[in-house]
Amino acid sequence: MSAPDISVVVCAYTEDRWEDILAAVASVRAQSRPALETLLVVDHNTALQDRLGKEYKETDDVRVLANAGPRGLSAGRNTGIAAARGEVIAFLDDDAVAERDWLLHFAGAYDDPRVMAVGGRTVPVWASGRRPVWFPEEFDWVVGCTYRGLPPGRVRVRNVLGGNASFRRAAFDAAGGFATGIGRDGDKRPLGCEETELCIRLSRARPDAVLLIDDRAVIHHRVPAPREHFGYFRTRAWAEGLSKALVARSVGTEKGLESERRYASRVLPAGVARGLRDAVLARPGGAGRAGAIVAGVLTAAGGYLVGSVRARRGAVTFSSAPIGGDRRD
Repeated sequence: MSAPDISVVVCAYTEDRWEDILAAVASVRAQSRPALETLLVVDHNTALQDRLGKEYKETDDVRVLANAGPRGLSAGRNTGIAAARGEVIAFLDDDAVAERDWLLHFAGAYDDPRVMAVGGRTVPVWASGRRPVWFPEEFDWVVGCTYRGLPPGRVRVRNVLGGNASFRRAAFDAAGGFATGIGRDGDKRPLGCEETELCIRLSRARPDAVLLIDDRAVIHHRVPAPREHFGYFRTRAWAEGLSKALVARSVGTEKGLESERRYASRVLPAGVARGLRDAVLARPGGAGRAGAIVAGVLTAAGGYLVGSVRARRGAVTFSSAPIGGDRRD
């Protein structure tokens, strides 16, 4: 089977990340397995869209588009999907850079026609130059990165992580696009889980679908200084609880919290034990990591309870729809 053409979608929303956006696009254009195209989707920011349009006006492999839906990451991704020409559509965060063989590893997994999605490994790049000693690896999802507890190698998973992921176009034909009303809206609310909800919906629409993570498909994700502080950690954990409540509302608690139960019952207790052991051995940050795990769990649980109440009252809504298309064949 011939390797599929891959379109890469990068969603951007602020000129504050100008250098990051350029670096993300450059990393796609430097791939050992070239992308068919890079689609830069700008989220309701005319100044940024115009500036990027001028930056890439002389290039044939980069297109700059306006988010055609409501403000937010989900609608931006859906805009990219609709415009993409590739059989596979990959997503890269606008503040991340991909290693040279990123797309090569994605493409190889699609030799199996059952594979509908492939994700990769996301490594944090801390603004301070090193991980804060109190910050547990089990909570690296707080900063959009691969966390301790995910299995190594190329393995089957319930869902991929959206900032480093790819899907067959057929996946969107079967399940629709990313749900709007859930996920990020710039930096205003650090919600997430839109890719989890989509992947569960996809598995229901296509019970034979295989979803993988290949940890050789690596990107490096910048973690700005404000996100290295406990205040952001707590805010993001709360938002994760809210988001999980929306996912559970959409797909039910059995599937919506299946992976989370294993994570909470196995991964996190082991992390607390490691932190306490390090504290006893006088290693830096041990007690802080154990405490952060406990605080993160309690905060996420609180967010989930509040989100569940809001969802039952209909205070929060979201929707998914089929992906339209204006592909340029």
